[in-house]
Amino acid sequence: MLIDIGVNLTNKRFQKDLPDVLARAQENQVAHMVVTGTSADNSRKAFELASHYPQLLSSTAGVHPHDASGWNNAVEKQIRDLLDHSCVVAVGECGLDFNRDFSPRDQQKTCFAAQLALAVEKEMPVFMHERDAHQCFVEILSTYRAQLGAVVVHCFTGDREQLKAYLDMDCHIGVTGWVCDERRGQDLRDAVSYIPADRLMIETDAPYLTPRTIKPKPKDGRNEPAFLPYVLRELALLRGVSEQQLMEETRVTAQNFFCLPAN
Repeated sequence: MLIDIGVNLTNKRFQKDLPDVLARAQENQVAHMVVTGTSADNSRKAFELASHYPQLLSSTAGVHPHDASGWNNAVEKQIRDLLDHSCVVAVGECGLDFNRDFSPRDQQKTCFAAQLALAVEKEMPVFMHERDAHQCFVEILSTYRAQLGAVVVHCFTGDREQLKAYLDMDCHIGVTGWVCDERRGQDLRDAVSYIPADRLMIETDAPYLTPRTIKPKPKDGRNEPAFLPYVLRELALLRGVSEQQLMEETRVTAQNFFCLPAN
């Protein structure tokens, strides 16, 4: 069975047919999904959704760098309170995004550091986002790394040099459908064979990053957890292992990382 470690099920694109989305995921061997929290309000919705499907879903609670400008004491308290619930399994999505700069960079840095400190306090894993901010991201993470437990760089799209930097910091790596795109994902495709088996997890980041290998393509272009096997298939091919072996390895790694019960 598969575990999707990052899926945005609170996204409005899932409002009309979420029960069907969850059913299709299970039909395609996805046994568990971690719903991503990206703001105080969104993290609350992710928690509520996970609470409604406790056997199938868990959630994270955090503030994405896009929303970092809204970080304040009240938001921190809301995130802190959510982290006390058993179905909330990680701090995040947090990090830096210097590609789109929806929040000023100084505020992104402050928000990221505050959530790492919160993860240290709560002794919880961290679900992290980094885009076009590798060096600054590493500098901030390194300040807290010795005190933190498990951390994952979600939706990794970088090259071998960046991968080495993260692995040297004992990070886990989350891989999405980006690996299925030979046009823009070649750096990632060249790097994935170097990820140790006990550091690799897979995710859809749905409704985004629909695997390019899906044929026929979804008419609405929406990604969903049922498409996780496409990520598994491409990764297995690139790593030179069987899909069954990779399925087992990534499942066990995700269960250990998020402290999920064995199915």
